[in-house]
Amino acid sequence: MGVPYGQGGLCDLSDKKLVLLIEDNEKLNIANSRALALRGYEVLTASTLAKGGLQLAKREPDVILLDIELPDGDGISFCNEIRSITTAHILFLTANAKHESMVQALQYGGDDYITKPFHPEELIARIDAVMRRRKMDKTNAKTIIKGALTLDIMATQGFIAGNDLTLTPKEFSLLLLLVQNEGKILSAEYIYAKVWKAPLVGDKNSMQAIISKVRQKIEYSGYYIDSIRGQGYTFRLK
Repeated sequence: MGVPYGQGGLCDLSDKKLVLLIEDNEKLNIANSRALALRGYEVLTASTLAKGGLQLAKREPDVILLDIELPDGDGISFCNEIRSITTAHILFLTANAKHESMVQALQYGGDDYITKPFHPEELIARIDAVMRRRKMDKTNAKTIIKGALTLDIMATQGFIAGNDLTLTPKEFSLLLLLVQNEGKILSAEYIYAKVWKAPLVGDKNSMQAIISKVRQKIEYSGYYIDSIRGQGYTFRLK
């Protein structure tokens, strides 16, 4: 199933944390939405995967609550399809309690799994826990060190063995994104949305030019940005 990413720019989150709920059970959708809203979350809802894809193209949620069996496909395949373009915590909500389904859901990019019926307080407690971890990570992550490479997030500067890489803001943002996702393949669309704060439409030249400049600054020290044909880019150490 093709998901229409890029029909809207991914926007920065406000202080009110965003949850995308993809569920075709209307009563459950309403109940969960109300419970989350009362806890202070902003909630977007979708009754199909296609509608969920449209919502995701417009906003970047903190958490995606995803049913497995939906009218236009299965949530596990959808999760696998969107994992490279979102860093949202993906929590499966499903009546399917089979061990094989749970394992597959986690293998395909899910972060958690809760079986129906469940108490709304359990769901909210899990989401609250995710938000606390995210807040702590954001507060504590001021410097990233990978061997001789140091990225100072506060100063937006990069160094190799103490030598300033003289990165432009775009170069720093791109390198930081790739380093934070070391070993993962990030699509060109995802990188552009995160670094340029806009959807990638056709022309990839500006992004490729930035990647080329960053490569020149780091490859001599054994750090590489690999192009994976038809998939995207990944950061690795030699």
